[in-house]
Amino acid sequence: MSLTLATARRVLAQLRHDHRTVALILILPCALLGLVAWMFHGTPVLDQFGPVLVGFFPLFVMFLVTSVATQRERSSGTLERLMTTPLRKGDLVAGYALAFGGLAVVQAFVVVGFALAVGMDVKGSLGLVVAVALLDAVLGCTLGLAASAVARTEFQAVQMMPLVIIPQLITCGVLMPRDQMPQVLEWISRVMPLTYAVESLQQLAGGAGWADVRGAIGVIVLWIVGAAVLGVATLRRRTE
Repeated sequence: MSLTLATARRVLAQLRHDHRTVALILILPCALLGLVAWMFHGTPVLDQFGPVLVGFFPLFVMFLVTSVATQRERSSGTLERLMTTPLRKGDLVAGYALAFGGLAVVQAFVVVGFALAVGMDVKGSLGLVVAVALLDAVLGCTLGLAASAVARTEFQAVQMMPLVIIPQLITCGVLMPRDQMPQVLEWISRVMPLTYAVESLQQLAGGAGWADVRGAIGVIVLWIVGAAVLGVATLRRRTE
């Protein structure tokens, strides 16, 4: 546990001096939400698509930041040097997940708070809305850790984003109701975590409670665990 905490502290210390990354995590989602609210002021568009954006932005931003930051440590040799110490792969991945998860907590509160400030109406539990946004951000972290194992450069880490994130956005039900999609795409949407994030946030915005969204939240948690396990299993001890 001490090695995990030490890794998390090291990552957070690096991020504290990386103002651009902090801005990407906290300011960019709010800026985009504000733009949507401004464009569609006086219409119900924000109430309709606000929950979608609250679910999507944390996943998207944390995936990008985590995958690039982890790959940077691979290419610089930092990761390889760490793996020559008593630090185990599980400690390393848990440390990264803990550090980025801490940022995810802050991001979730900031994004949800800003969405409410610019006019998004939520009839359900605000606590559950924040919880789902947080889980989405943590999911982005764990998927980013897993994706960084496949990439060889930071540019390749960025290239993983269209492969991992965009298909989820297309099939989550935003562009077309899922029951109107071709059957194969509907099946695909049923296993994508963003589908359940969007579904639960839309239900919460409409006044649903815990009993209505616990199944969807359970699927997101399973994806987080699976991505974390994959990140540990695919972590290479040597930088190629």
